[in-house]
Amino acid sequence: MPAKPKRLPLPNRFNAALTAEAYRRLRALNDEWHYGNNYLLSIILENFDEVVDGAKFQKVMHDFADEYGQPKGGNGR
Repeated sequence: MPAKPKRLPLPNRFNAALTAEAYRRLRALNDEWHYGNNYLLSIILENFDEVVDGAKFQKVMHDFADEYGQPKGGNGR
């Protein structure tokens, strides 16, 4: 009998607001991989350095800050 798959615990919960485009992309990933939003965000963020090109990310962040500004203190609030 095959071993039962492990379940990853997700103890930290928070409310997140997403743009319509970000939510569409998250749902498209869900459709492809069949994980819920919480698991997908955990997978992406835990493996961030493996899935994101650092130089491109820096450019995106600078472009975003140029267009929308950056919160004081850099904590996103």
